[in-house]
Amino acid sequence: MSYENLPEEMQNTYTKAYWEGLQKRKFSLAAKRAFDIFVSMILLAILSPFLLLLAAAIKLDSKGPVFYRQVRVGKYNQDFRIYKFRTMVQNADQIGPSITVGHDPRITRVGHLIRKFRLDEVSQLLNVLNGSMSLVGPRPEIRKYVDIYTPEQMATLLIRPGITAPASIAFKDEDALLSSCENTDEVYIEKILPPKMALNLEYMKKISFWKDICILFQTVIAVFISKGDSEHAE
Repeated sequence: MSYENLPEEMQNTYTKAYWEGLQKRKFSLAAKRAFDIFVSMILLAILSPFLLLLAAAIKLDSKGPVFYRQVRVGKYNQDFRIYKFRTMVQNADQIGPSITVGHDPRITRVGHLIRKFRLDEVSQLLNVLNGSMSLVGPRPEIRKYVDIYTPEQMATLLIRPGITAPASIAFKDEDALLSSCENTDEVYIEKILPPKMALNLEYMKKISFWKDICILFQTVIAVFISKGDSEHAE
């Protein structure tokens, strides 16, 4: 796709600069995609017995589907459905806030364990395989947050969103920042989203295949030392 064919809302002086930078890294981006496909296929094959057990545990623990498929915003500002193992009661996003923190009563018993070790994110390997996501890249937000992006922040939509990113590691204990807030959406928008997006933009400036490898290793370490995690409802 040429820059002129991008959605109109993405075309500005900031995104053009990032676009030109990405054009200089075509080989690295191609290697990144090839790596995404190879790793997601291998991991899904290896983990399939465990994933089946996890799916059974979710079904036995509470009513509802195994997967929660929420609409997120991806590359080129296009909506897609993200696969996550369901960790909350059915229709949780309709009976509570968009942000989930602390001991949210909507989280199921199995869901608490899944979220602690970020196992709900493993199913996003399906998104990586179908091309809507990458292993590493800015975490995809829901539409209402993307709608308030600054012109420069729109540049993060030039690449596939990822399962993990430097911002994900830096804010791995995000729930601790939000658990005591009455209006989690307001605090997220004003206090957390801006520094997250700054990290996402910094990642884009230095994006490379080898940097992604380092981020994946850092994520594994962060998961095991993290005491908790926060995400959008589910």
